Amino acid sequence: MPKQIPPPTPEINRLRAAAAMVAIIESELLASKLSMERAALMASFCEWAAERPSDDPYVVKLAETVGGGLRRIKMAMSSAN
Repeated sequence: MPKQIPPPTPEINRLRAAAAMVAIIESELLASKLSMERAALMASFCEWAAERPSDDPYVVKLAETVGGGLRRIKMAMSSAN
């Protein structure tokens, strides 16, 4: 039986958007198409979205995914300076 996708809530929608944005930030930084200032601004949204996950295991896992992506972005940004 396939996994059930939880119904959308504002929190889940923010985390899904943040997860997608992490991938965009990473690829654009790698291609040098995104300024550090813009990347930092986009990453701040991702941090905000992931800072208070609920008790829902799906939300916690999504927040952890976003957090891992943010760590990679911060490493990439610090090595670029």
